[in-house]
Amino acid sequence: MELHDVWFVLIAVLWTGYFFLEGFDFGVGVLTKLLARDRKERRVLINTIGPVWDGNEVWLLSAGGATFAAFPEWYATLFSGFYLPLLIILGCLIVRGVAFEYRAKRSGEKWQTNWEHAIFWTSLIPALLWGVAFGNIVRGVKIDADMEYVGNFWDLLNPYALLGGLVTLSLFTFHGAVFAGLKTVGDIRERAGRLALKLGVVTAVLALGFLIWTQLDHGNGWSLLATVIAAVALVGAIVMIAVGREGWSFALSGVTITAAVAMLFLSLFPNVMPSSLNDAWSLTVTNASSTPYTLKIMTWCAGIATPLVLLYQGWTYWVFRKRIGTQHIAEAH
Repeated sequence: MELHDVWFVLIAVLWTGYFFLEGFDFGVGVLTKLLARDRKERRVLINTIGPVWDGNEVWLLSAGGATFAAFPEWYATLFSGFYLPLLIILGCLIVRGVAFEYRAKRSGEKWQTNWEHAIFWTSLIPALLWGVAFGNIVRGVKIDADMEYVGNFWDLLNPYALLGGLVTLSLFTFHGAVFAGLKTVGDIRERAGRLALKLGVVTAVLALGFLIWTQLDHGNGWSLLATVIAAVALVGAIVMIAVGREGWSFALSGVTITAAVAMLFLSLFPNVMPSSLNDAWSLTVTNASSTPYTLKIMTWCAGIATPLVLLYQGWTYWVFRKRIGTQHIAEAH
């Protein structure tokens, strides 16, 4: 296996980690309006992700940085062609981080309500747009012979990509509801389980349609295997939440996300960004990659830094592993 193939796999792993971890905290952000009944319950939900949400975004920075260094042509075409949706996502992530930090800085009703609205919308919009973006990457976009995107913003809003956006939004919200059930106690835990069950059914319908569509148009034998694993894991997650086994349900919803991302990248390979105008103009792991020397240096750096990041994040989740409830929220908040 060549180094550019290795880095294609590593970038897929980074996106998998991002969607697995950031997926549930996007979902919890959406649930601050769908599940929480009052400000104290919203505080409980925010506290479940408070110690980890910023660490989860490290995976996005790593995926973007790795793409820039390993596949500069892919990075340039992707970020120029998808400039507006990616800018919207970036703006949402900035406002979302500010909202988490500033919401409790003042006790005014209007102040806190506005930041809570911000948390909801800046969780929902990226969860939707990431699915739209990756749907377009797999489907193919208008790339010319100079490796430049020649389409427009409206070309990205096609039925396949929009369905992908609905799938990521529903899947992340389901993932977040299961996480909320896993991390809370009392009435909010029970309601999170009931809501997760409903969300799981909606997610299963949307995901099944998207997975079949992807497999029929872009799939191969390996992506078919990933599709089957994703479907089985999602059904298992729904069954586990129905019987009150949040831990198993969360693990299986994570397997669903992992297998779904694997299916998308397996459908892509050896392309990294197909051209819908001419197959010969597609960006591949070969024509979009950096030099072998650059990839070699990156491999050594990743081999040293990645275990340290995994250890630190694992330690963070272990420290903040206990459940919380409204009884743990001070009245002043």
